[in-house]
Amino acid sequence: MRVDILNINGQNTGRTVELPDAVFGVEPNEHVMYLAVKQYLAAQRQGTHKTKEKWEVSRSTRKIKRQKGTGGARAGSLKNPMFKGGGTIFGPKPRNYSFKLNKKVKALARNSALSVLAKDSRVVVVEDFNFDLPKTKQYVKVLQNLGLSDKKTLLVLNEVSKNVHLSLRNLPNAAIATAKLLNTYSVLNTHTLILSESAAKSFVGA
Repeated sequence: MRVDILNINGQNTGRTVELPDAVFGVEPNEHVMYLAVKQYLAAQRQGTHKTKEKWEVSRSTRKIKRQKGTGGARAGSLKNPMFKGGGTIFGPKPRNYSFKLNKKVKALARNSALSVLAKDSRVVVVEDFNFDLPKTKQYVKVLQNLGLSDKKTLLVLNEVSKNVHLSLRNLPNAAIATAKLLNTYSVLNTHTLILSESAAKSFVGA
């Protein structure tokens, strides 16, 4: 798949880059994409939820009424889960929600997501750029030049650029990632993928 390279003014540079079919031209596998997204979201969960069971509640253990003759059920103490303020039956405990996926499965999921965007012509390649100072207005101008100011975008660079990152981090519909750390969730959670020229070339042989 050959794509034109644009500059940050939205103009065609006259150069093209070849996006490998092994990454951007595979048959999308919806199930592995689902698994990859599920794994990513599960790993974001803190898992710190906790409720107190009967033995953990700090309340009086005095028998609150006699055992027989009341016409009601027996109640040992105010820690009983049936009373307000009592313990919780089978409540949540701290746990780790993350689970493992094989590398090949994760790679197929990422390539499937990239292929979905490529098939819909939602991949844009721009020549490498940087900013002298972190200015949000500069990146907003780049998006306007590319006709993507009203779209949710993900900028993929080959290496981290501090000024570029600081320039877009306050924009609600703009995200940034490096080619090596690109994941399925980030790709599927965007409308248009903006690849820097060096990042696009890094996929060759991937």
